[in-house]
Amino acid sequence: MSRLNSIDELKNLRALLKEEVFRPEKSRVRVCCGTACVASGADKVVDELNTSSKEKGLEVEVVKTGCQGLCQKGPVMRVEPLDVFYQKVRPESMTRIIDYSIANSIPYREHLYRNDILSQPVAKVSEVPFYKKQLRIALRNNGVVDPGNIHQYIAVDGYRATEKMLSEMTPDQTLAEVDKANLRGRGGAGFPAGKKWAHTKSDKNPIKFVIANGDEGDPGAFMDRSIMEGDPHSLLEGMLICAYAIGSEYGFIYVRHEYPMAVRHLEAAIAQAEEMGLLGHNILGTGFNFTVSVREGAGAFVCGESTALVASIEGERGYPRPRPPRLSESGGGLWGYPSNLNNIETYACVPYIIDKGADHFLSIGTDNSPGTKVFALTGKVQNTGLVEVPMGITLREIIYDIGGGVLNGKGFKAVQTGGPSGGCLPADMLDMKVDFDSLKKVGSMMGSGGMVVLDEDNCMVDVAKFFLSFTQSESCGKCPPCRIGTYHMLDILERITSGKGVPEDLDRLEQLGSEIQAGSLCGLGQSAPNPVLSTLKYFREEYEEHIHDKYCRAKTCRGLGLYSIDQIDCIACGLCEQACAFDAVTETKDRFYIDNDYCTKCKACYSVCPTNAVKINKDPRAGVDRKPKEKEAGLSVDS
Repeated sequence: MSRLNSIDELKNLRALLKEEVFRPEKSRVRVCCGTACVASGADKVVDELNTSSKEKGLEVEVVKTGCQGLCQKGPVMRVEPLDVFYQKVRPESMTRIIDYSIANSIPYREHLYRNDILSQPVAKVSEVPFYKKQLRIALRNNGVVDPGNIHQYIAVDGYRATEKMLSEMTPDQTLAEVDKANLRGRGGAGFPAGKKWAHTKSDKNPIKFVIANGDEGDPGAFMDRSIMEGDPHSLLEGMLICAYAIGSEYGFIYVRHEYPMAVRHLEAAIAQAEEMGLLGHNILGTGFNFTVSVREGAGAFVCGESTALVASIEGERGYPRPRPPRLSESGGGLWGYPSNLNNIETYACVPYIIDKGADHFLSIGTDNSPGTKVFALTGKVQNTGLVEVPMGITLREIIYDIGGGVLNGKGFKAVQTGGPSGGCLPADMLDMKVDFDSLKKVGSMMGSGGMVVLDEDNCMVDVAKFFLSFTQSESCGKCPPCRIGTYHMLDILERITSGKGVPEDLDRLEQLGSEIQAGSLCGLGQSAPNPVLSTLKYFREEYEEHIHDKYCRAKTCRGLGLYSIDQIDCIACGLCEQACAFDAVTETKDRFYIDNDYCTKCKACYSVCPTNAVKINKDPRAGVDRKPKEKEAGLSVDS
């Protein structure tokens, strides 16, 4: 791998690689080797693919790509030039796939994409419903290149934006192009990247830092991880362009320790880029210097907050710091120097903007939220995985057209967007457009891109408790509103879900939530009450059922409801009696019944019953009357 000493040498190398790499007539298999597919056995698939093709005397190029998105069906792979997509591939299937698709150009039916055993298989990648409505910008090279091969990245126009920038654009022009594109921060806040870059550039201090936030701690979120694992050079190129625009020579990528593959791929990509002269000193002979280092975090969720992240890089405990001064100002950034911090996905979009132009980027998405957004689609949905869609697409299109709908034919109840700090949106909002402003307007947020689908079996009070318990345990404890307030909110939710809630608890939750939002130091505390407040707003009747009727309609919460055994469904197997530790299940001559004076409502009998004969109903003995309608409307009884 020789060093490139000029922009012309990079141009010549690209032209050569375009001809030599990924020749269209060559037999090629792109195997997803992202974390999810590796966990499902992708490495064994690759080994068997190489072994079988050699035994048959066939020359097959095997490309170990990053995440291809459809994690639910992994391991997945694409066979070229036949352009066939295979799902749930296994090592023992490789011989037949080679015989069919490589030797004879025929799709192998067994591993073609299908939703279920009864549906018709789909062969072409372009016909797979999961990919039809996607548009990839941040993930444009995931599933295409080997992340460990810089030549493949260059062959698909990698570092072409750098070439254009260094040969045709000044730093001010580069910044202006990003600003014109209105690239809003994909970490969740949605602040325009160009404005942030300009503020950092305006500081008079000659030393500036470029920081990439790869501390992705949201439950079920893996957008940034997939970019770092599958296309690390797009991140490095985005940081390089930012450094050129703001006048920085130093960059840091902060990655959580739980992402070992991402760390390995980033360090290898940095070494390759430095060896070729695309990072380091005197880049492409232009006199521009930029070096990048990787820093690993210990996994604290609060270190995703910008000031806490900076403190962690400095070797301090990851506590948020008050602002001003901002990170972009002297005294507020890394070691006191002005610093620009964006998340991984934001930087990955930058080379595309410089290469294609701001106008092209603005033509995608909505007026105030241009471009695309990557989501980790998880929960009770057919096709979980990583999706990238244009801003302005509806929730229904993401969940049903791309995700394939709710699992097992269950009814859709809600979708939680924005990670543990986001909100839960009901079914009547499925046709809402997904963009920064629309989500904020209804009490949720874009967040880093987590999207959790919930069905009729989910209790919304329990869901709110789950997300609040996460943020409460991850609170750094520095400021009292977050440290104490989230504890009290969680305590109230614990009481409600165990059947000990009182009507006044709902007012307490709303009051605490608003005070925590107003008084917390950082974004973790300011957004921690969102799941509770949004579920109170859209699913208040479930809270009221828990409190007034001592009943959980989803049959999720223990300590609620009146237990009985339906004699029609009961097969007298006795499992309920064996499971009960409190002798509440009694056997008579011809039936089993539950004595609710002894029943602790632990759900043991309900869980083991094979015929769903154990029923949980509203408890008529609850004894808590609802507020009169006149009081709910704010009127006195006398009026």
